[in-house]
Amino acid sequence: MAKELKDALLTLPNDHPLQIAVRTYSLALSLSLGPAILSLVASPKARSKGLPHSLKAILQRELHVTGFPFAITVALGGGSALRALWKRAERRKREGSPEGDEDADPGHLTRLLEHLKPWHKSFICNALASLLAITLLQSRRRSAQTRKAHIPWTVPIAQTRKTELGRMSASLDLTLLVLVRAFDALTQRLVFNRAGDETKQARKRRHSITTKLDALAFWASSARIMWCFFYKPERLPGSYVKWITSLANVDEQIIVALRAIRTGRWSYLYSSTPSPNPVALLSQRLGYPAKWGDPKILPAYGGYAASAIWKELGVRGRGSLGGIPCELVHGSVAGGSCTANFTVRGLHAFLEALVLYLPVHVLPILLRKPRKLLSFPAILDTLLGILRSASFLSGFVSSFWAAVCITRTLLVARLFPYISHDFYDGPFGCVLAGCLACGSSIWIESGRRRGEMALYVLPRAIRACLPDRWLRSGSKSVYAVERIVFTASLATLLTSAVHQPETLRGLSRWTLGFILQGPNALRWRRKSVNTSSANEKAASSINGVRPASDKPQ
Repeated sequence: MAKELKDALLTLPNDHPLQIAVRTYSLALSLSLGPAILSLVASPKARSKGLPHSLKAILQRELHVTGFPFAITVALGGGSALRALWKRAERRKREGSPEGDEDADPGHLTRLLEHLKPWHKSFICNALASLLAITLLQSRRRSAQTRKAHIPWTVPIAQTRKTELGRMSASLDLTLLVLVRAFDALTQRLVFNRAGDETKQARKRRHSITTKLDALAFWASSARIMWCFFYKPERLPGSYVKWITSLANVDEQIIVALRAIRTGRWSYLYSSTPSPNPVALLSQRLGYPAKWGDPKILPAYGGYAASAIWKELGVRGRGSLGGIPCELVHGSVAGGSCTANFTVRGLHAFLEALVLYLPVHVLPILLRKPRKLLSFPAILDTLLGILRSASFLSGFVSSFWAAVCITRTLLVARLFPYISHDFYDGPFGCVLAGCLACGSSIWIESGRRRGEMALYVLPRAIRACLPDRWLRSGSKSVYAVERIVFTASLATLLTSAVHQPETLRGLSRWTLGFILQGPNALRWRRKSVNTSSANEKAASSINGVRPASDKPQ
């Protein structure tokens, strides 16, 4: 029975709704179950209730009709099924209508449907299926396990304490991801008029503009994310905050002090500090006197008075500058040397990035073209790609710290010593300078990677800009707006994948191409290029003209 079902499924065309549903559910289930099971195996806390019980809870959550695999299958497979039924109804109507009825006056709705273009019909079908999918995903929002549900390609949003605000929608991350991908597809089509038959010159111009816009989007997004990391961490996922903390190697007590300076609880000018004083505790932990972190003693401004205070405290290298000593800001990394600080941090980030980017560059080759790893030029190209990506992340970290040190120590504070360090160490001083500087390292990455990086961080930056209280209010307006955005965005994305696949980029193009057209769709571009080249040669030979590529050298 199973063999007959398998054979019947294989006889169906790749774009059949059943084939699409099977591929969608299989891929979604693997992406959903895989990380959840790995997290269960790796985390002792997750196994505290017993491995069988925890595994059963994961399976019940992911295999439920409100789980991500089933809901996303409803969206993709349901849209395709509705479109197939619509086509069948149109075909039956044409075949069943008598010749004498051609002059009959059809109804208003019939005339409207007849004037719809194919992509209009696809959009309507995809929108109906997407609306049902988001309704299923949102229906679990009242569950106590809502935010523990894993949705692939998204990072779950951290929850505040239950006593503060309500829970956020479980599907908000997915909605923002789909919104960004749909907006990118519309931009590629409407702004750049991207089409499969564009000329080489038009393609080169589009790539030039696109990479600049991608770099701008990444720069703005990373600036917002890094600023929220320091001052609004509740707007970022807890895992995201931990990863940035580990990579940047920022001392937690320095972050506490920065937040206290922003709220005015820690001030050089007013000699105020919370209890306990985080900077004094950090100073003692690093082996320095507690007075080095006391705002009642530290100079608020630069000048001769600051030099006298540093001499009395025994701080070397600070000169006539005010503010917290560099030894405390740098932590245990590089002492009082600013140059050593951002250099060592950059090298540390580079080594961590090598481990991070190795599978990112190697796994796609192993899955698609494993023989490339037997070729020395291909291996060299892969290694250069890994080094380039690691240099990008290293530049991200080192440029942040370089901007911080330039602002509060090396240059700006020396030029303007009469400005208080409540400003230099505040939210619009050295931290803002670092947030604005770090994203410029995206230019180290290749043009294609810039686009993927921008599309990855943009949903998180959008979330960080939305009103947090409104999102956590549990208001019906939140879920209504999300349903509209998700429905329109996913319908746009799926319609583009069917009618204009050249407008999709990166992950969305690969994933939707595989789901909607099967594994062979992954090679459609190479085949189309070969076909167009062959057609060009054939046409040239018919006209008696030898193609440029075949001319003798």
